[in-house]
Amino acid sequence: MAKWAYLPHANVQRTMDSSNNKARLMRRRGIYVLPNLLTTGGMFAGFYAIVAAIDGNYHRSIIAIFIAMVLDGADGRVARLTGTESEFGKQYDSLSDMVAFGLAPAIIVYQWGIIQLAEHGWIWSKLGWLAAFMYAVAAALRLARFNVISRTADRRFFEGLASPPAAALVTSMVALSAEQGWSGVPLLAAVFLTTAGAGALMVSRLAYYSFKEVSAKGRISFTYVLAIPLTFVLIALDPPKVIFALASTYVLSGVLFAVWRAWKRRRTRQQSKGSAADSQESSD
Repeated sequence: MAKWAYLPHANVQRTMDSSNNKARLMRRRGIYVLPNLLTTGGMFAGFYAIVAAIDGNYHRSIIAIFIAMVLDGADGRVARLTGTESEFGKQYDSLSDMVAFGLAPAIIVYQWGIIQLAEHGWIWSKLGWLAAFMYAVAAALRLARFNVISRTADRRFFEGLASPPAAALVTSMVALSAEQGWSGVPLLAAVFLTTAGAGALMVSRLAYYSFKEVSAKGRISFTYVLAIPLTFVLIALDPPKVIFALASTYVLSGVLFAVWRAWKRRRTRQQSKGSAADSQESSD
């Protein structure tokens, strides 16, 4: 009996020793410079997007968000290529994403809306900050869920809209509206609905293609090689319009894919019922 009573204590002790060893190993290793430097650059770009929006320069804001997206895609790939992945880097990347793709778009939308809202009454002001807050909360929930399920989820697809394209959609719409000089209640309603809708899609269960199957070590077709610089050239020509078009296409792709899957499942069920009915008639 004494032997069995001692085992739980021994297991707990071994677990504590293992945790302490891992903690000492992490302190001894420190953090990897290159991927975390890219992550810091993405956070800085998100912070600059907020500052630019406060100054009323929404064109610079959308460019900063795009730079944050590029750096966000690069840090993880660099970490995997160089074998410098770490739990610290994963958590730091999530915090950086929250700044660049959660808080920055929410503040940009609200900052832009303040100028418009003053002309249309207090109700629009309330709706504006509520939509912005819903977006920020949805981004935080999306990032937390991704950290929990990332090891078991299908790498080909994201569950819910990823925060970078959601940020691109919201901020490019604001930048495009400011650039074109659009105003009025219909525009405000469209922007706030888009912001709230992007937040809802982030916490949804819709499947979005992740592009993670494209590996830097693997081979890709020549078409993809041309598509990458062509995309950068188009964005450089007119950032708000091109980024809004690309982000809108990607956001709609998840919705259309969900509709297609639902239609396919319904058709399969109907065919199964039809086959069962035909079999029943044949047996009769």
